[in-house]
Amino acid sequence: MSADSAPAAASPATANGGVIHNIGYRAYDGPRLGRAQIVRALCWHSLRSAFGIGRGIKAKIVPVITMVIICLPAVIDAAIVALSQTHARQISYDTYLPQLRIFVLLVFIAAQAPELVSRDLRSHCLPLYFARPIRRIDYPAAKMAAFFIALLAMIEIPLLLLYLGTIIQASGGSAIWSETRALIPGLLLGVLWALVLAALGLLLASLSGRRAFATGAIAIFFFLSYTLATLLTHIGLGGAGPSPLSAAPSALARLSGLISPFTDLDGLRQWLGGTTSSDIPNPGHYGALYGLMFLIFLAAGIGGLIARYRKVGVA
Repeated sequence: MSADSAPAAASPATANGGVIHNIGYRAYDGPRLGRAQIVRALCWHSLRSAFGIGRGIKAKIVPVITMVIICLPAVIDAAIVALSQTHARQISYDTYLPQLRIFVLLVFIAAQAPELVSRDLRSHCLPLYFARPIRRIDYPAAKMAAFFIALLAMIEIPLLLLYLGTIIQASGGSAIWSETRALIPGLLLGVLWALVLAALGLLLASLSGRRAFATGAIAIFFFLSYTLATLLTHIGLGGAGPSPLSAAPSALARLSGLISPFTDLDGLRQWLGGTTSSDIPNPGHYGALYGLMFLIFLAAGIGGLIARYRKVGVA
């Protein structure tokens, strides 16, 4: 064997007879990022994962399909506005086809919330995160921020497309200002939707490291609570024909929307001044309960998520 091919020399033997070999690894001497940069990087990575960016084709299927489905009515309405003589939009900013929005968001949350948290639980990656200079609250905060932005994009992008398609055909500054004033409440309501749905979705997804179980828990909670709320509303209205909202609503009909996050958000919208008809009747003097229930859903989601990651072991 030549001298050039000889193995690297070993260091002197240690006290217990072991030998340390220098295999050429270099120590890292660059800048070490702190807590804020770690949280920012984790948030950015989670946001990309929510839309399947940086992953395979299969990870992009649900985000792309749901985004196309929820944006398609806005594009069609914009085309109708351009072709019609009145140039009036047919879709409201504050409700935006409520059944379609609920269905699309339910699918997106059930599919993508486990992508953000269940994978780390199943792969036991949390000890690696908590070995860095971050606190226990930083991990759920980064995930919450990322999923909030993802849901906000799902909710607000169709509204912005609808708005742009309408104002392009608007004549005069007064028409544009009228559309802008109608858009702002819809955007603000979208923030409330994204907050509470992101918190509850991540909490349910974090209960299991197995993605199928996490997806099932999310789907069962959101779907069954919405179904029960609409069923009780229909019963409270006396089961009145195909258009039950035309009947005089009873207390049961006004209060049943508190059961589901979706109907609670719609009741909150109406209490805050929304006039567009929807799945549930106007809560009337029960409106404050919808505001309180919104805070309960939000506190339960965020508080439960924080408590969950305080209990997760680091071993």
